[in-house]
Amino acid sequence: MLEAFVFATILCGFFGIVYKQNLVMKIISMDVMSTGVVAYYVLIASRDGLKTPILSEGLDGASVAYADPVPQAVILTAIVIGFSIQALMLVGVMKLARENPTLETREIEKGNTP
Repeated sequence: MLEAFVFATILCGFFGIVYKQNLVMKIISMDVMSTGVVAYYVLIASRDGLKTPILSEGLDGASVAYADPVPQAVILTAIVIGFSIQALMLVGVMKLARENPTLETREIEKGNTP
């Protein structure tokens, strides 16, 4: 059930990128899709029965299945990279807004075609 909601989030973001004409709405749709991808990655990486990879004094030497910490590092990196890309796109939209009275993609294309 949770996977269906995550895929719905990814599809909402994708269709927002394809069908929205406003550049700011496209950026928000890309952020929604990125959030869905990160949520899917977290959903796949979390498995039942795994312990956190922190050793304590109370272990009796029994073999315990530890969770892999690499997906956490990958997710944090993806969040930071997504944030920086979003900021860079917003700067580009701000520069476009100075030259164009609208942020609709069709109007910008009409004004810039030779």
